[in-house]
Amino acid sequence: MVLSVKPLLEIDKLRVHYSTSEGSVRAVDGVSMAVEKDQVFGLAGESGCGKSTLIRAIMRLLPPTASVSASEMRFDGRDLNSMSDAQYRKEILWCNISLVPQSAMNSLNPVYRVGDQIVEAFHTHGKDSKKDIQKRIDRLFRGVGLEPALIDRFPHELSGGMRQRVMIAMAMALNPALIIMDEPTTGLDVLVQERILREIREIRKQSGVAIILITHDISVIAEMSDRIGIMYAGRIMEQADAQELFDNPTHPYTIGLKNAFPSIHALDRQLISIPGSPPNLVEPLPGCVFASRCPFAIPDCSMSTPPDMEISPGHFVHCLRSDHADEFVERGRMKTTWRFLK
Repeated sequence: MVLSVKPLLEIDKLRVHYSTSEGSVRAVDGVSMAVEKDQVFGLAGESGCGKSTLIRAIMRLLPPTASVSASEMRFDGRDLNSMSDAQYRKEILWCNISLVPQSAMNSLNPVYRVGDQIVEAFHTHGKDSKKDIQKRIDRLFRGVGLEPALIDRFPHELSGGMRQRVMIAMAMALNPALIIMDEPTTGLDVLVQERILREIREIRKQSGVAIILITHDISVIAEMSDRIGIMYAGRIMEQADAQELFDNPTHPYTIGLKNAFPSIHALDRQLISIPGSPPNLVEPLPGCVFASRCPFAIPDCSMSTPPDMEISPGHFVHCLRSDHADEFVERGRMKTTWRFLK
């Protein structure tokens, strides 16, 4: 996959399969994507589509039951496939790629003060003196809207929004080039969500850090992202620059997701859900993984795996019928279209 600017992170045909008693679960199955420097790449999709597995494969945080393979994984020109786990932990993890996990409360050690947990990241990578570390943590806390006095608090003494900000501060500690944020606003009320998103925008503005933003909330993706990937059943079905994807959605799944979310520009528009359920990823799926829920599917869709077609510069679609996009958009607006289900 070639973009106009040399990407910070390049992934080609990444696969993650879990070994289970029922067979091999293809949680991520041939994902290709690229994240440029100083870019927010939004990754959206319903629960269970493989978003978290994808980013944990990048971070090498998967359990032993997972097998990972990729034609190419490069970060800032460095080949990640050739790195040992020890080399990756020392040279990449946290100091170049860091993670804000989905559940901040479960990610913070309940018996250690939050400041001490950030100090541990500095010590692990042998960074700075104790005095310099303290100044850096003070700046990090102020940068995410927290009073430095909260450094000495335990996780249970902080609200959910405060804990999420602590995790963002921890992710920023070693000035990484890329931060992966997994559902950073899940479980927070709307006012706290807006505050968190505003602080993420400010962090990006000040530091120029690239961000992979994982969420199932289309509104958050639309507000925050420069480029968007729509994921379903372990594959990226469509990816494009944010404005292009919302103005010209091409894959039926993207059109279906857009139908299911309200818009302030069309308050009287009826919301339309996608019928059916995602496929069982243990069973062989020779064709398109969305075929059983797609109202535009033809027999070939269930038999042939679609290629990633570039329909315009930087706009990729995983669909055999991508040349019928105008028809999909027109018919996709009608609720009767989505009553169809195999």
